[in-house]
Amino acid sequence: MQEDVTETIGEVVTDNIWGAIKSFLDLGFTLGTGTHEVRIAVWTLLLVILSFVGARFFLKWISVLLTRKMEEQDKLKFISFFKFIQYITYIIVAFAVLSATGINVTPFLAASAALLVGLGLALQELFQDVIGGVFIFIDKSLLVGDIVEVDGRVARVIEVKLRITRAITRDDKIVVIPNHKFISEIIINYTQNHKTTREFVKIGVAYGSDIKKVETLLLQSVNAQRGVLKSPKPFVLFEDFGESALQFSVLFFITDSFSDPRIKSEIRYRIDQLFRENNISIPFPQRDIHVINKTL
Repeated sequence: MQEDVTETIGEVVTDNIWGAIKSFLDLGFTLGTGTHEVRIAVWTLLLVILSFVGARFFLKWISVLLTRKMEEQDKLKFISFFKFIQYITYIIVAFAVLSATGINVTPFLAASAALLVGLGLALQELFQDVIGGVFIFIDKSLLVGDIVEVDGRVARVIEVKLRITRAITRDDKIVVIPNHKFISEIIINYTQNHKTTREFVKIGVAYGSDIKKVETLLLQSVNAQRGVLKSPKPFVLFEDFGESALQFSVLFFITDSFSDPRIKSEIRYRIDQLFRENNISIPFPQRDIHVINKTL
């Protein structure tokens, strides 16, 4: 008899506990009215939260799996991009769970679509920058240390992020470049294939000069310059017969395009000195003026 009473009490307590839990989980709130009315219960919110936690752990595992063999710079860029993927995933998971629990998500989707259209128009350039950052990460078209020319400015890349790229110019100014420029405009990357670039210095000499001596002096001025590579060898081009001078270019190879102006300046100093020592004239532009006197 006593065992039956104990069992009955246990069943009543269990039923009351589960009933209380069920009543609590069934609590909720209602959004909208009429055909667009949506009721969200506590158990639905708990399910969404658990789904977020599960999605977070899954995405974390994927991130670790994909970045374990990446270099540090690539890893940082991937993490920035992956955060964007996380937000999109959370939104998809939320709508999927709500739909699976029987909630009509059409009103949410309609409102979200209108909101996304407005945000898309307002943040169009931001999205372009993010897409540009993704392409930079995928095809490795831009790396830290690359020397690029953007809007007529030469700069060395010091940081590549998902939305922007930072570079430092030759006069130590920081340039912030939106990443969409790298997919919508022509950007010159001096070091994309290798670190070696070919540079040149142009010079004009007077007509009647010994052009073989000019060639020898130009090569001598370049070969004596620190920072100029011995291989490939520098060479001279006789470019044209100018209006007042014979036009030459001396071409050479360097590994640091960032210091290109300093190297060219020192070469010009040396050319001027050697030309003076060897009586090679650098002519001024000349014009012949004929004065005709007409007697009335």
